[in-house]
Amino acid sequence: MKKVLLIMLVLVVVMQFIRPEKNNSKDYTNDISTVVDVPNDVQEILKTSCADCHSNNTVYPWYSEIAPVSWYLASHVNDGKKHLNFSEWTSYNQNQQSHIKKDLEEVMEENEMPLKSYLIVHKDAKLSAKQHEILSNWIQTINVK
Repeated sequence: MKKVLLIMLVLVVVMQFIRPEKNNSKDYTNDISTVVDVPNDVQEILKTSCADCHSNNTVYPWYSEIAPVSWYLASHVNDGKKHLNFSEWTSYNQNQQSHIKKDLEEVMEENEMPLKSYLIVHKDAKLSAKQHEILSNWIQTINVK
């Protein structure tokens, strides 16, 4: 039994040295705000409820330093960015932007975001009815070019 516990401890320690890359970029060249008006109230909603998974600027909680949680978070962020990355908006072609806008409208209509798993630890990310309306209305103003 002691041997098994020792092996498990060694594995947990070794896991801490395998670190995923952090999602933090200060390059705003392709950000949606460079081509779409993003009012302050929308910016705040995006920052609080969307940006951790849908931009190049994730704010990491303390527990993101502990494997395997760090791996799960990295995978989750990478998956979110595959669907939509506000920091890369201008790098999307017209068809991609149009598809993403349609997906955003659908996600808002179905109340699918933020994910319930995200809301468990980010209570402030839950959209109020007013925030939901503000964000939904803003999405309608996005012109695809």
